Amino acid sequence: MSAASPGYAVGELSNHEIWVVDQSDTTADGGGTLYIYQSSQVAGQSPAAAPEVVDLGGATRDLCLAATGTAPRRPHMLFFNAAHSHAVLAFVVTGHVVFYNAESRAPVGCIDVGAQAHAAFPSPDQSFVAVSNQNGKLVQRIETDYPTNTFTLNDAATLNLATCTTPSGALCEDPVLRPDNAPICPAALTASGLFVQTLRGGGLFVIDATATPMAIVGEYDKNAVHPNGCGGVEHGDTVYFNSGGATAGVLHADVYRLPLNAFSSTPNPPNTPAPTLVFSHDDRGFVDSHGMVLVDGGRYLWVDDRAANKVIVVNTSRNRVVNEFSLAGAVSSDPAPDLMDIAPNGARVYVSLRGPNPLSGNDPALGNAVGNTPGLGVIKINQNGATGALVSVARITNVVDGVERADPHAVAVRRT
Repeated sequence: MSAASPGYAVGELSNHEIWVVDQSDTTADGGGTLYIYQSSQVAGQSPAAAPEVVDLGGATRDLCLAATGTAPRRPHMLFFNAAHSHAVLAFVVTGHVVFYNAESRAPVGCIDVGAQAHAAFPSPDQSFVAVSNQNGKLVQRIETDYPTNTFTLNDAATLNLATCTTPSGALCEDPVLRPDNAPICPAALTASGLFVQTLRGGGLFVIDATATPMAIVGEYDKNAVHPNGCGGVEHGDTVYFNSGGATAGVLHADVYRLPLNAFSSTPNPPNTPAPTLVFSHDDRGFVDSHGMVLVDGGRYLWVDDRAANKVIVVNTSRNRVVNEFSLAGAVSSDPAPDLMDIAPNGARVYVSLRGPNPLSGNDPALGNAVGNTPGLGVIKINQNGATGALVSVARITNVVDGVERADPHAVAVRRT
């Protein structure tokens, strides 16, 4: 064991960065803060090294004002392109999607998609980004040329989920089938260009992102898929996705799976194939399924529950829950785990931990996204992924008028 990193073998200290975004305001009209940790800084049980800090109310705000005439607010979801040369950050209160040179940290492109960019997911072939414009009820496509820093919103590709008709002839948004088609996340964007689009009011669309306009090839109603999912991963020929959060005071925690080979350019009938329910914890009450990550080369799927402060472990070969472990304990009594990503060497999982005043995904009457240690959590993977333990928290703070406002949400690992 390394004396500098108790609990970790020397070989586990692979070079990578962990980017964490605090979505709390740094200026009167928004901003937010990006924290970048080197892997060595958070390898031990008591992270002490200061991260690199980027004020998103500075150069990012200036670029967006110049490019779009408006300032971005509440940085929410962050992903890297396949080459890890660029980061893509969506701002959930506004419609801004900002592209960053990952090495220099400089913003190099800003696109305003309209009402609200909840999530923007880069395609595996690096040719486009799929955007879930939540309150605009649009799914949009930004064409990307990373070597030249050229990013273009393709209006012809837009799919309007409020006004469209499904292949079966049903209304996309329907008071019985799909009562609220605000798109949450373009989960699990695959190499074939398909992605699973979760919906705020329940139901789901499988969308061909390469078509112009983007095309629905699978349609599901609220009885088949519960509301508000955001997690999604691709494993082999399977896509796993979840439901979570609060809808009308009711919390959800479900994980489903669909076979990728069941979809092509020819649309399927409604609710076909039926999604397989891997687990449902809806009957447990205080639950909120959110982040997902594959560990041990995909042998296990970890799903965190930010209300229950735990991780549910699914064996992907058997598609059943084989363990649950709590993240609450001596390191944090109420971590509220949100999104997760894994170190390139598979030694540990990083998780964003919410603050006492969450700005998104929280029902104030329930407090499902409330935590008391805002920051970056480090989870040590044990028994090859069958279980784990929260070993440290790199705290993030933003105290305004005596009140802790820090609210980390996005987290992503960058290979260096």
